[in-house]
Amino acid sequence: MLRSNRSSSAPTSPAPARRRRLKALALITALGAGLLTACQKPASDGPAVRIGYSAWPGWFPWAVTEAKGLFGAAGVSTKLQWFDGYLDSINALNAGQLDCNSQTLNDTISSVAGGADLQVVLQNDYSTGNDQIIVAEGIKSVADLKGKKVAAEEGTVDHYLLLKVLKEGGLQASDITFVPLETGAAAAAFAAGQVDAVGVYAPFTTQALKRAGSKALVTSSEHPGAISDLLVCRREFVEQNPEAIQQVVNAWFATLELMKKDPAATLPILVQRSGVSEQEFKAYDAGTTIQTLEQNRANFKPGTTMISLPYAAEQISAFLVEVGLAKTKPDLSQLLNATFVNNAK
Repeated sequence: MLRSNRSSSAPTSPAPARRRRLKALALITALGAGLLTACQKPASDGPAVRIGYSAWPGWFPWAVTEAKGLFGAAGVSTKLQWFDGYLDSINALNAGQLDCNSQTLNDTISSVAGGADLQVVLQNDYSTGNDQIIVAEGIKSVADLKGKKVAAEEGTVDHYLLLKVLKEGGLQASDITFVPLETGAAAAAFAAGQVDAVGVYAPFTTQALKRAGSKALVTSSEHPGAISDLLVCRREFVEQNPEAIQQVVNAWFATLELMKKDPAATLPILVQRSGVSEQEFKAYDAGTTIQTLEQNRANFKPGTTMISLPYAAEQISAFLVEVGLAKTKPDLSQLLNATFVNNAK
């Protein structure tokens, strides 16, 4: 299931792709030629790891990794690729056009169910509020969604959250009129009063909540661990290039350390990559819980809550089959590879 187009860097309006590309070019210009050198200059004898990412607060730190030359410092050459459309990044990974991609656990399990051979090597974060079911004025409970028009991108992580919320509230998918729209379009449709509710994620929540009287009925804060955001790689590439993957993982944790130590130097990069104001970006912090190295090591272990990746993977897999978003439960035995977080420096 896809975290739909965690897409545009301009969430406050349904900007066309051309405008988004111009924003990406402006970011490259602002960061300067040194950024490009850090990205393109070979840092080791190994291959340049092709990594995709898109618009989600937990993935914006990759822009800091690149801008501050932390891939090179870790000894790895990379080609970091921004995707306006998250679905495009998923397809690129599955087609072998990327070696690794930033994507959710839900989406990864769906890809594996469809035949992809992938491994999770790092957990960036899990959503604690930035995925939301936003409703119009007058809707006060999940039961009130019965008979209402609800938009989300079909087969996406927020479609998953919507189905989960409906089930827990005693409703079925057939009890609502589901309106399948790309995430940005869904947020715009809700803001314009064309649908009664919408499932979206930050930064598109900002646009949806501009509708007068609207509110978040349910957020991912009520489902901790249900939506995990990860670095996922093709298993063949991992097996052939373990040193490069280790260096990428090391660079991620070096990035988190730099962000903690020097926010003045890193926050502007995050804000610019997000395409929203600094105030809006800071508001996303509580809704995305970045996972530390210690938390990664713990989360890759078996457990009995959704914080445990093995437990969450089994629960999500079963749910996808139950609601018809996957035909059969996939083999997850090779999915989670804790080697790199366990060996990270």
